[in-house]
Amino acid sequence: MIIRDGTLAARISRSRLAGALMSPRGGVGVEELRGAVEGRTVLITGASYGLGAATARMLADAGATVLMTARTAAALAEVAGGRGHCYPADLSDPAAVGELAARVLAEHGPPDVVVSNAGKSIRRTLAASRFHDFQRTMAVNYLGPVRLLLDLLPAMRARGSGHLVNVSTIGVQVPPGPRWAAYQASKSAFDVFFRSAALEAAADGITATSVYMGLIRTRMSAPTASLANAPGQSADEAAGVLARAIARRPAKISPWWADLAELGAAVSRRPWEAAVRWRPRR
Repeated sequence: MIIRDGTLAARISRSRLAGALMSPRGGVGVEELRGAVEGRTVLITGASYGLGAATARMLADAGATVLMTARTAAALAEVAGGRGHCYPADLSDPAAVGELAARVLAEHGPPDVVVSNAGKSIRRTLAASRFHDFQRTMAVNYLGPVRLLLDLLPAMRARGSGHLVNVSTIGVQVPPGPRWAAYQASKSAFDVFFRSAALEAAADGITATSVYMGLIRTRMSAPTASLANAPGQSADEAAGVLARAIARRPAKISPWWADLAELGAAVSRRPWEAAVRWRPRR
């Protein structure tokens, strides 16, 4: 039993080390985070589960006024625990997003920080895909967050301050892989919008951080069997990455190797495409 326990502990240790190496670096001191968010208003989308919920709890502990939005009201209320403000809304519904933005502005004024975290992941072959899969991922991962920022940014720019955080994926930094067409296309679309919008909003005192996450072990990634043994982070560990984004406001946070992969892909796509070329099973 001792040997088995030791082996298991070693496997867990190796898994955590691999996850740390493959994921963006995070973590700031408690006082640094408190100094950045105490008394400030932070809006988090996709706040009912996983990374969004972990981030909401972390920021509430640091003294922020946390505004949480997601589709499920009961789950939001459980995360809030009386310390946050819940705004149930479906980002795929343009009217609901407009109402969400109007309520936030009316009740709290322009937020100090907006964390665009909500997302929908799907891994599916083209043969098994439906057009609805592409409509849904674009609505949640691109059009919904675009509509929200378009409604919030005028007030933030008029005030002359604010910080935007996009929870993106390393998938947009590397060439596309098989089965990820819907997901990578939608996340890439918002990444380009976000970086372009950041250039315009900077003139009015708005800062922006693109966070390119690796695998986060949440209920969104759980259904994908191929990711079961892949190195990744827990929701709390990933929340530490967002703490760094919010407290220090860099333009970009990504794993150490992602920039090298992006550069390599820009030089030549062929080796990557040859390595990941999809060969359907007969």
